[in-house]
Amino acid sequence: MLKISICIGSSCHLKGSRQVVEQLQYLVEKNNLKDKIDLSGEFCMGKCNTDGVSVTINEDYYAIKPEETNKFFTDVILKKI
Repeated sequence: MLKISICIGSSCHLKGSRQVVEQLQYLVEKNNLKDKIDLSGEFCMGKCNTDGVSVTINEDYYAIKPEETNKFFTDVILKKI
């Protein structure tokens, strides 16, 4: 199971974490991956100075912008399954 955590702390919220969460939920459902991906929110990952929403996949860290979510899903998440 791929564990994906999205920061929902105040800094990432202002950078668009809600849109990232909603888009990832949609993409997981659309691709029938609920049994392979565990999505969760996490308060402050301590990377508030990055230029994007903090996301971890297992232990790997990423900073993504809401408009990059689809590309991130295709280029990163699908390759890790």
